[in-house]
Amino acid sequence: MEDVEKQADCSSFRGPSIETGAYENLNRHSALQPPNALLLPTSTKNQDGGWSGWLAVFGAFLALFCSFGQMNAFGTYQSWYSDHQLSGHSQFSISWIGSLQLWTFFFMGGPIGRLFDAYGPSPVMLFGTLLLAFSTLMTSVSTKYYEFLLFQGFFFGLSVASLFYPSLAAVSTHFDKYRASALGVAAAGSGVGGVVYPIMLRQLFLRAGYAWAVRASTLISAACCVIALVTVKKEGRKKCSGWMDVKMFKDACFMLLATGSFFICLGIFTPFFYIVSYAEDRALVSQNTAFYVLSVMNAGGVFGRIVPAILSDKIGRFNLLMPTSFLAGLSCLIFWMLAKTMIAVMGFAAVYGFLSGAFISVITPCVAQISDINEIGSRIGALYTLISVPSLVGGPIAGALIQSQSGSYTGMIGLSGSSIILGSLFILACRLKINRNICVRV
Repeated sequence: MEDVEKQADCSSFRGPSIETGAYENLNRHSALQPPNALLLPTSTKNQDGGWSGWLAVFGAFLALFCSFGQMNAFGTYQSWYSDHQLSGHSQFSISWIGSLQLWTFFFMGGPIGRLFDAYGPSPVMLFGTLLLAFSTLMTSVSTKYYEFLLFQGFFFGLSVASLFYPSLAAVSTHFDKYRASALGVAAAGSGVGGVVYPIMLRQLFLRAGYAWAVRASTLISAACCVIALVTVKKEGRKKCSGWMDVKMFKDACFMLLATGSFFICLGIFTPFFYIVSYAEDRALVSQNTAFYVLSVMNAGGVFGRIVPAILSDKIGRFNLLMPTSFLAGLSCLIFWMLAKTMIAVMGFAAVYGFLSGAFISVITPCVAQISDINEIGSRIGALYTLISVPSLVGGPIAGALIQSQSGSYTGMIGLSGSSIILGSLFILACRLKINRNICVRV
């Protein structure tokens, strides 16, 4: 089977066919370099791991565990706030806290990606570590709605961005052939965190109180971040450049991938925000049991980040990204829409967690696959900046639909599923832009 995974650069390389052996026009530092290139590489360093590479994977796993994994637990906070600190506010209002987290996390991807390319991961991650500790400690003493918006919404979202992007971008520089597998293992940290934090927080809320529960999570997160700071290092030279590379916006493949991600992110996080309240309202699950649904969803995401990532190195990253995204949307429209019992809701949570986890883990190596190795950080950051808007408005729109339909979840589920499916079609167009032959590995 023809392998085009490292042959396609649909924006810049239009040289002779691969069979001719002429690669003079191809950037030798590119992640797209053909595996059987005749020219000698410009770097003799190991591009498929080694000790430094797998230490970076371990550190990135811990960084994502305590940052993005904790952000995945916001459904537990939302359920708690609606009955306690923010009981006088609607679900629509409370959802803005989680949406502000996501918007800040995504929007800061571009600037943080540029800082990573220029200075490496350590300075950015040190800032993220300090800010994460500060924001969670301030959240533990917050009582007003604007305080939660500021500390848990904006500052915590910024700290997650400062840990997430440098970690994954650094891992990308250590690997070539097994890049998706390495990134999948690292990204699994967010899924594990999404399992651990909801259970831990809920139990501590009841036993130690809200404030001490959040402080305990701060201590755990700080310890993980310190280890990540020591182990996550970048392979290759640092690159100082402008804050915005306009060339990426002329890259048809990149823009199709970004557009697809835009629509997917309009709906992909909605189940994480509302699955707990849905289980309580529609499946008649008790409050003490409903929060386990979120943990089941995140547990599915652990396998969804690892298994599809490893598989994508075999069958092609774009070949896997499109169908898993499509099935994630379809599972919302069919499985979630019809789930009226605890078993059905748990089943949907596991399936959706797996499928959505595949998107989260494989989207980054897809960006790296069509990017120069020295621009991976900025490209990844730019993608997430572009999808910050749907991540900001997705949760509140879902809450507004529930409120406008007198508590019905039908409209919210329909919007979530259909937007994910629409995004998967743009990713299909991107894959066909790279190569129209559906039988090759892309």
